[in-house]
This record gives sequence, structure tokens and C-alpha cells, in this order.
Amino acid sequence: MKSMTGFGRGEAQRAGVTWSVECSAVNRKQLEVAVNLPRELAELENAVRTEVSATVSRGRVNVAVRKEAAAATADTVRVDQALAAQYFHAMHALALKLDIPPQIALADITRLPGVLGMAQTETTVEEAWPAIQEALTAALKQLAVMRAAEGASLRADIEARLRTIEALLESIRAKAATVPEYQRKMLRQRLEEAGMPLPLDDERLVKEIALFADRTDISEEQSRAASHVKQFRAYLDADAPAGRSLDFLLQEFFREFNTMGSKCNNAEIAHHVVTAKTELEKIREQVQNAE
Repeated sequence: MKSMTGFGRGEAQRAGVTWSVECSAVNRKQLEVAVNLPRELAELENAVRTEVSATVSRGRVNVAVRKEAAAATADTVRVDQALAAQYFHAMHALALKLDIPPQIALADITRLPGVLGMAQTETTVEEAWPAIQEALTAALKQLAVMRAAEGASLRADIEARLRTIEALLESIRAKAATVPEYQRKMLRQRLEEAGMPLPLDDERLVKEIALFADRTDISEEQSRAASHVKQFRAYLDADAPAGRSLDFLLQEFFREFNTMGSKCNNAEIAHHVVTAKTELEKIREQVQNAE
């Protein structure tokens, strides 16, 4: 089992450029991939989505690709000489017009907008993709490790709650077997208190107890609930992502316990049903984060 939440980061270098990729994932019912790429590499979005889809089957994954150029050198600094000359002539003409000495220093020119800047070297898709793919693979691998670790914690919690539910089912099964006999005794007691005692083999009493036993019979629900526990464990042991299957199975689980609660006509069984549904609700919270 894997969690749907996690984070991974990877880096790769090519031709003095460092590419970093960060993948952060949160829970969603379906797979959603959001990709943030440099503008000139927008056409790589589908390639990135394909890589993510091969690793992740459920959840929202945000992928951020960043380009970090090497430290500036003489070759990477751009000087707009034409613009600098225009600034100089304009400042010189202004000095003459104002009749002041044209004390123009180089530092004054280079501080003006657009004179100095970093050379912008466009990166082609063919040049960038191998490095981005390498960094993305590393980020997805780290993401998978974190999701697996959190998934192990989810599974441990779910299995502990399944054991509690199994114990509750055993208690319900044992108590349910005594309910018809208890109802028979209570019915005879009420009749005696009302001054209408009936023998144990009276047809009316037997018929009433039989109808009561049929109405309160929860053996089928117990069997299906026990089957759901086995199926739940089978999904947990499977290699394929089972989040959606577990979510559906939980709905069936709740249905069985709801039916038991409405049919049981016994306070102790009703209490066990409420406790089991509480455990199922906690399992549901965990499953909502399972891939």
C-alpha cells in the first residue's frame, strides 16, 4: 500500500546548466498532474505527464521544473553598447544645453536600464529533455519511497482496526445466538405479569418467537461482513493500487453493520455495531489517502 501524499526532488546537470525537478503529491480520487515548466519548454508538458503517470496512479501531483544557469562569467554578461552610446550622447547633449560640465563616468552609464544584463541563451527541447527526464526520474523515485513509507503506516493502522472489527463480529455472533431465547423469556414474563400465562409449547408463543427470530436474524450480514474483512486483507496484500476498491468495499461494510444495527433488537449488539462503525469510519479516513 502506498500513500497519496509525498515529496521528491531530483537534479541533473548538462552544459553548465542545473535542472531541478520537484514533485509534491496530495490525495485526490483520480490522477491529476500539474506541470510548471520554463516557457520555452512548454511542449514538454505531455512528456512529463507520461513519466508521472507511469509511476503514480492516483492523487494530485505538482511537478515544478527549474533551470539554474552556472555562475556568471565574462561570456554570460551582455553589454548593449549601442544603448550605452545613446545614453552617453543624450547626457552629453543635456550637459551642453544646461551649460554644465559633462562629467559622465562609466559607472553612471552601466547603471542605466538595459545597458548591462545576463545573456539569455535559449535552451531547445532536445537539449533540455535528457537532463529534465533524469531529474524527474530521481524526484519520482524519492516520491515513491516516501509514499511507500507512509503507506506502510496506513496499512498498520488499518490492519489493527480490522482485528478490532473481527473481535466485535465474534462478540455479535455469540450474543445474537442468545437473542431469541432471551426474547422468549421476556415475552412469557410479560404475559405472566399481565395474568395471561402460556405454556412453553403454546402454538401462539412458538409462532411469535419464530417470527421474532426471523426478523432479528443477522447471520447473513455477519457472514458478508466476515467476507469483507477477508477481501479487505486481499486488497491490502495486492501489488496493484487498491484505494478505489477499498473505498467501495467500505461502503458495503457500512451497509452490513447498518442492517445489523436495525435488526438486532439488542442493546449489547447495538453497542458493538456502533463501535465497529466508528472503526470503519477511521479506516475510511486512512483509505482516503491510499493510492
